[in-house]
Amino acid sequence: MTLEHPILFKSLCHVDGRWVHGGATIAVQNPADQSVIGHVPMLDATQIEAAVDAAERAFGAWRWVPQEQRSALLLRWHALILRHQHDLAHILALEQGKPLAEARSEIVYAASFVEWFANEARRLTGRTIPTHIDGAQLGTVLEPVGVAALITPWNFPVAMITRKAAAAIAVGCTTVVKPAQETPFSAFALAQLAKEAGFPAGVFNVVLGEPQMTMETLVRDTRVRAVSFTGSTRVGGLVARAVAASGIKKLALELGGNAPFIVTEDADLDAAVGIALGAKFQTSGQDCCAANRILVAAPLYERFVAQYSQAVGRLKVGSAFAAQVEVGPLIHQAAFDATVARVEDARAKGARITVGGRPHALGGWFFEPTVVADARPGMRIYDEENFAPIAAISSFATIDEVVALANDTEYGLAAYVCAQRIDTIFQLVRRLDFAMVSVNGVKFTGAAIPFGGMKASGLGREGGAEGFAPFVETKYFCLGNLGLPLTNVATC
Repeated sequence: MTLEHPILFKSLCHVDGRWVHGGATIAVQNPADQSVIGHVPMLDATQIEAAVDAAERAFGAWRWVPQEQRSALLLRWHALILRHQHDLAHILALEQGKPLAEARSEIVYAASFVEWFANEARRLTGRTIPTHIDGAQLGTVLEPVGVAALITPWNFPVAMITRKAAAAIAVGCTTVVKPAQETPFSAFALAQLAKEAGFPAGVFNVVLGEPQMTMETLVRDTRVRAVSFTGSTRVGGLVARAVAASGIKKLALELGGNAPFIVTEDADLDAAVGIALGAKFQTSGQDCCAANRILVAAPLYERFVAQYSQAVGRLKVGSAFAAQVEVGPLIHQAAFDATVARVEDARAKGARITVGGRPHALGGWFFEPTVVADARPGMRIYDEENFAPIAAISSFATIDEVVALANDTEYGLAAYVCAQRIDTIFQLVRRLDFAMVSVNGVKFTGAAIPFGGMKASGLGREGGAEGFAPFVETKYFCLGNLGLPLTNVATC
């Protein structure tokens, strides 16, 4: 890999403005061919605590830096991310495996969060409360909570860091980021650019260690006042329990999904096929918002299955840097094995495999883009979140039936609707128990939208004005006896 700015490829953790070794290292593999990209340090608990020390020290000064200055630093970071998007995309594609075009899109997406929060923080204000107390003035101010621990996943290793860190840093918090050990180099590159932007030491720390130990060390530290986690619902439960065991602190969880993709009888069939293709196979299906259960009205079902299968069969599979690749490898052996098992489970239970269904001829962790028709409850491919390029399709007869099918899951992150009738669209938008509903389109995320889930898909929102919530506290004040004539002596 040739980078225009080689200093971005770091193999060390970043604590208190310095690059830090660990007592042990682990290898990071390219998921396309399992070659070793490099080795990264695994810090011990004492070193993780040192990162919290650094963040706590930095917070004492950072919280009082004028908002204009904090925003200016973030905008410098934003400019550097865009300036080096070529290198960042190559690093991301190499360690994560997603096609280079998608990696480039993620870098731009990641930068958008930095710009959004830098600018939106200037408009984050308290309020004046009409007084009910003679001679007093009432109001609120927003205070940064303190040190924030940010635990991020491997499927969007740059964007999930900036979506959290930019919000926290913009309002005056300091951060300790624990990226996924599968994709650490993207996080280290962001730390290098934060240094170049002029972030004070301790504001943006990046650590790696044995995953459970690192998580518990961070979230149980009483100096950590906010925890933001993105990952599976299972691990999110562990994080929540660890937080509860350490006392009361701010907690945001962005967890798994089991997204329904509903195609109603009045839908534009050609458009629905194209939208479903993107909604399922972006990030090679390794996306919490990926269409997991495609539910098609019975009159359109067989035509949809036929057209969709043809479209899926044309998808180009390959390594991130091959020309016009649309689907990359799975992230690791465990993900590959789970994909094989889900497809075989569906096959054994009577589903039709209309295209794909096997490990790809490229070998390794590549799996053929697959369509499983006649999926139903009881099949793993239907019941479980499938982080893979495998699509499950089922039919439905009525709107009431499809609402019941769609909502029959513990998850509540994203849902998709393809329909033309406005009454049908609004009925589905309101009745679906999902926090985000995309109608007649694939793209619905962005810096300005409140991203998050209901039920087992999470707590809180990221992005938009709501994205500040995990990192601020509302402080109420009552200013009594301002030299005004008092009719009654009152206390606040």
